[in-house]
Amino acid sequence: MKKQREGTLFVKNVQFFDPAEGISGFGNVLIKDGRVASMGEVTASGAVQEVNGEGLLLCPGFVDLHAHFREPGFEYKETIATGSLAAAAGGFTTVCVMANTDPVNDSADVTRAILERAQDVSLARVYPIGAVTRGLLGEQMTEMGRLSDAGCIAFSDDGKPVSTSRMLRRALEYSRLFNRPIIDHCEDLNLSDKGVMNEGSVSAELGLAGIPNASEEVCVARDLSVLEVAGGRLHVAHLSTAGAVRMIREAKKRHLPVTAETCPHYFALTDEAVRCHGTHAKMNPPLRNEEDRLAIIEGLKDGTIDVIATDHAPHASHEKEQEFDRAPFGIIGLETAFSLSFDLVREGHLTLSELIYRLSTRPATLFGLPRGRLIPGGEADFVLLDLSHGWEAGTPGYCSKSRNSPFTGRRMWGRVMATIVGGRIVYDKEGVLCG
Repeated sequence: MKKQREGTLFVKNVQFFDPAEGISGFGNVLIKDGRVASMGEVTASGAVQEVNGEGLLLCPGFVDLHAHFREPGFEYKETIATGSLAAAAGGFTTVCVMANTDPVNDSADVTRAILERAQDVSLARVYPIGAVTRGLLGEQMTEMGRLSDAGCIAFSDDGKPVSTSRMLRRALEYSRLFNRPIIDHCEDLNLSDKGVMNEGSVSAELGLAGIPNASEEVCVARDLSVLEVAGGRLHVAHLSTAGAVRMIREAKKRHLPVTAETCPHYFALTDEAVRCHGTHAKMNPPLRNEEDRLAIIEGLKDGTIDVIATDHAPHASHEKEQEFDRAPFGIIGLETAFSLSFDLVREGHLTLSELIYRLSTRPATLFGLPRGRLIPGGEADFVLLDLSHGWEAGTPGYCSKSRNSPFTGRRMWGRVMATIVGGRIVYDKEGVLCG
């Protein structure tokens, strides 16, 4: 398969699956002008690019609500081009990018520049998330109306929590005018102090300063209390602790307008990974213990946790190759997210339908984003998956500009074979685009 820019795409002999539409079958899918023209026992003629989908599953492309593409300002870590390619390699057709760039995405000019660059690259649908406060300093709220008009689909000071309860209340109340969610990185900075990994037996043995579960849970409790007063829409980023899952579950029972995400590393690893992976297992919030890992899985099973996001956070090698307490937080995640999440299906925690829902349908619905739909006239944003074969992460390399992952060399199951955005093939496993 080759990169295709225009025309008609014909995917033949493929198993197709769209749980949100109740679609499951086998046959051919004809795509014209970026949308599904017909499917089933259909044929194609004329100028058609043909893809043999034998043995593969065609389903809606994935939607990531939380990633860092680093541009503008930190292009040595990642760019919109390399980040978009990593997204496509991971089956993500839509990606929401956080505001902690340089300059910070706290003005309409920065928002428009991100959108223009993403349009030039044209590999994934990229949606900017604007800052809650100017410069991420926690002091003065941004002009959310202008940011929303320019194209921001949510607001977050990610990397930092919204600074105060008063600021969070103002942000929630103001964002209601534009029907945009506030995404919060829940962390009590006083409790985290100078911590660099999970507080527990592993941190004690390694002699590293710990970040307690309470750091996340105190902030989640604050946010939920403020939400009850202010209204609006709150989305809690990267849940990692059992206590935080429990609080979100209880808030949903009280019908508070809160949603939540977690990331694959929080259900695939524990803080024990720091022993063998070092700084490549350093992220914020940190990897927790086994009880927390199991609670995250249970939260995904019962719907307390709405979506699986990546928190794709690329860093240059020289930044991660430092002492643990000096290295930056964060790992790349776009290219390994599906396979790590597919383990939940293989282990019986989720059905394939539930997994696709949390990777595609639910995140798209939450933020009002486009998603692939396997119905005539539906948006042709799809991923072709091979669920029958394994692969080794990071081999022969990543499409991301960075390499900071604890999963490099790990044998995984379920592979993205091709990604289609707007009816165009933007990635294939043969490495045509990765080089």
